[in-house]
Amino acid sequence: MSSVLIVDDLLSIHEMLEAVIQPTGFITAFATDGEKALARYKVERFDLVLADIDMKPMDGITLLKQLKAYDPSSVIIIMTAYASTESAIQALKFGAFDYLQKPFRVDELIATLKRGMAFRQITAERANASAGSPVKPVDVDHRLIGQGASNKRLIQQVKKLSTVRTPVLLQGEAGTGRTTVAEILHAGGGTPEAPLVRIDCALSSAAELRSGLLGSNGAGGTWVDTARGGTLLLQNLHGLDLATQQELVGVLRNTSHGFRLICTTTEDLDKLTDEGRFNDELFYRVASLPVVLTPLRDRIEDVPVLVKHFLGTASNPSFEANLIEFTPDALEVLQAYHWPGNLSELGQTITKIAATTSVRMVGAEQLPLRLKEVKDWPALADFLAVQERQYVEMVLNACKGDRDAAAKILGVEQLRFTS
Repeated sequence: MSSVLIVDDLLSIHEMLEAVIQPTGFITAFATDGEKALARYKVERFDLVLADIDMKPMDGITLLKQLKAYDPSSVIIIMTAYASTESAIQALKFGAFDYLQKPFRVDELIATLKRGMAFRQITAERANASAGSPVKPVDVDHRLIGQGASNKRLIQQVKKLSTVRTPVLLQGEAGTGRTTVAEILHAGGGTPEAPLVRIDCALSSAAELRSGLLGSNGAGGTWVDTARGGTLLLQNLHGLDLATQQELVGVLRNTSHGFRLICTTTEDLDKLTDEGRFNDELFYRVASLPVVLTPLRDRIEDVPVLVKHFLGTASNPSFEANLIEFTPDALEVLQAYHWPGNLSELGQTITKIAATTSVRMVGAEQLPLRLKEVKDWPALADFLAVQERQYVEMVLNACKGDRDAAAKILGVEQLRFTS
């Protein structure tokens, strides 16, 4: 039978919860504060923890943090008074499975416990299925190309995240590889036939989002049903309006244990949340494990190996594209360019060059002009300062180095520049 540790400093709450929970098949145990709860959990390892947020000496948030540090797989549900809803939403940031507002209905309590138990069982099944067969390093290394420090960090993150079921938020500019990372996480965490359902929140119409994502009565739509047992990928999550975001929170509360949730965005959702332009509860439900993908301009050391990779996937009508090489000056140009389209733009550029070149050694002169144009022009003030220096030097030369004479001609007390 499933076990629940109930943590509340009011004995009357213990009695009430025991009366409504035990008939549904759960075994209940109790603790009157966070410290006692933590000590008891370490001995008995309960399936679920149902904890009040307002307790002394250790409150529910502190208990949550310490339980998660001790056992990252622990499933913790926070109880809160209505006035403390903001604190409960913050608890999601620290790994709470869900929260209940007091006074809550019995059916709401039991439904939340059952969802928490289902989540724990699915997580355990996935962990058992992947035991002894973690994500193959070659699968990650061959898709996340690069030898720089930022790419190495990304590879390590992806390998770790492939073994858990917690929602992941992939943040980065367009073309940085967010979809590729999502595909790797999906492949690493499930069976080959598990579904991967992709939804572009920025491009889907209101009607499509209603029928496919939201459904009716908070149960989720057809896309959510299809994703069960696999992965639900919400691309460009920032594209949802606030009303839809609020409805999505309800869907995730009712259905998220049935699939792996991965979201992508090109925006800083943390900042949007602070500005009131993104739902705070949705943010904490999807952003517990954020991954930031580095733009190509900040990882230029990877450009040569990326060029070689894209040449290996390109084609040329005259000879094998992987025989094409770029001269050092050509690589220098590629590394100096700012790549607003990131990996996608680099891949398209190399593929086009490979398809049209008639020589195997590509020099800087054969690169597109846009790659060689100056993008960062000097500021006008810098230009004027140079002009002023040149004029002062001309006057000083005419005065044969007499700085006082030059200063009189220029109408200043002393020269600001030296020759």
